[in-house]
Amino acid sequence: MYFCIKKTMFSKGQLLFALFFIIAFIIAMIISYKKDKMLHNQFYKGNYKILLGFIAFVVMLFLIKYVTKH
Repeated sequence: MYFCIKKTMFSKGQLLFALFFIIAFIIAMIISYKKDKMLHNQFYKGNYKILLGFIAFVVMLFLIKYVTKH
């Protein structure tokens, strides 16, 4: 009789290390962002316009593809 033994790719220690690393990384990113928040507000005013322009460009490309396909 054949029993399927599930073998995991990572050991329990590796998974715990990955979990703690991800948590520590997220905490470090939050702290770093809070420290730089004033600089972001000062130097990156109006960057939402660039994001909206990029999204509009991508939508335009899809519309052109859709119109020329039919």
